[in-house]
Amino acid sequence: MSEFRLNTNFARKNKKIIKLTMIKKSIFLMALMCSASAWSQTWTLSDCIEHALQNNISILKNRVNEESGEATLKQNKSVLWPSLSFSTSHGVNFRPGQVGTTSRPVDGELVTTSNTTANSSYGINMNWTVWNGGINYKNVEAQKVNNEISELATEASELNIQEQIVQLYVQIMYTKEAVKVNEALVKTAQEQYNRGQHMFNEGQMSQADLVQLEAQLASAKYDVVNSGAQVQNYYRQLKSLLQLDMNVKFQIGGEIPSDDIYFENIPEAQAVYEQALLSRPEIRSAEKSIESAELQYNIAKRGYYPTIGVNAGISDSHNTGNKSSVGKQMKNNLNMSASVSLSVPIWDQRRTATNKQKALLQKTSAQLDLEDKKKSLSSTIEQFWINATSAQVRFASAKAKCKSQEASYALVNEQFQNGLKSVVDVLQSRDNILAAEQDKLQSKYTLLLNIQMLKFYQGEELDL
Repeated sequence: MSEFRLNTNFARKNKKIIKLTMIKKSIFLMALMCSASAWSQTWTLSDCIEHALQNNISILKNRVNEESGEATLKQNKSVLWPSLSFSTSHGVNFRPGQVGTTSRPVDGELVTTSNTTANSSYGINMNWTVWNGGINYKNVEAQKVNNEISELATEASELNIQEQIVQLYVQIMYTKEAVKVNEALVKTAQEQYNRGQHMFNEGQMSQADLVQLEAQLASAKYDVVNSGAQVQNYYRQLKSLLQLDMNVKFQIGGEIPSDDIYFENIPEAQAVYEQALLSRPEIRSAEKSIESAELQYNIAKRGYYPTIGVNAGISDSHNTGNKSSVGKQMKNNLNMSASVSLSVPIWDQRRTATNKQKALLQKTSAQLDLEDKKKSLSSTIEQFWINATSAQVRFASAKAKCKSQEASYALVNEQFQNGLKSVVDVLQSRDNILAAEQDKLQSKYTLLLNIQMLKFYQGEELDL
């Protein structure tokens, strides 16, 4: 069978963050340590999604960005409070030209100096920006919005991974069913070749016709091998999304859908779109980006406001050249200070004006991005709906055609066995049934996938 292709846009992203408890994580990590044979088991679609959400590298990177944003938020909050620092210095003075010791009065104390003296100083300083136009408070609000955008980015990446997984999952289901169809054709082709060999031996068939039957058998076997290789390739891609080692072996557990899928209701595109506008992370992220730009404008215009600061400090010192004890020196040299500062911007070389203009441009860009994402979302959902409705019609037609071709092929094969049909008739009938089976399978799985995607964008979980 030819490769199953779907003309569907899977660039959209995620629905909601799915997190395991620590117990579940521990159990799963223990399972990862088991031998490869432990992986030779059946995985449902939900198993694949759950594992990917916990191990996919792209998702893990986004979660790291979330934690980085939380750290930045804590730092922005701490700026609202005073800063406190301690400093100390210790030094030695050496005067090689001085001989002996000398004494001189310093601040009412008799200081004796020699050619070598040591001194120490200590200080505690406090600085506090009491008011800078409210910029610090707005920075906290802005970072909270940025953190929400980071969370939505993680959610979007999770949805994107889920979409890729379900696409590969359906591809595997389709190709595995195609293998079964090809294996049935191999069996029939083998019977025809055996019958042709017998007829050739009896002189009832030319060697050219026998060679055609042999070529048909070889082609049927090739189709089985090719379909099997496609299955393995899709498994390889699925393992890549799940971050699984190449030696891990597993089988998907999705059940082959029955033909009753034709009767399944297809969600209306407009209803899906209206629900997606409320839940899709790419839309909510774009809306948050507008809010972030508004906050940046609010912060920028506060550059015109004055800044009020408070500074306070306490310092002390002592040295070895003083006859007083260290304790008395520390008492006498203790110094405390406090000050209030006011800074009023008069001309800042258009920095504030430029920041305001950039913030307004950023808001305009965010608004355009929101409109673009809405139109892209609408187009994606409409494409899902078109694919589903057209596949539903094609499936009904292909199913009827397949039934007719199967009956025709069985009749032609029986007539060939009795020498009433030529090899050309058999090959033509085989091509017809092969095309009919291909159309049936492709339309059935296209319908299955696109119905699932419509439900997914409507807020439902993926389930096969």
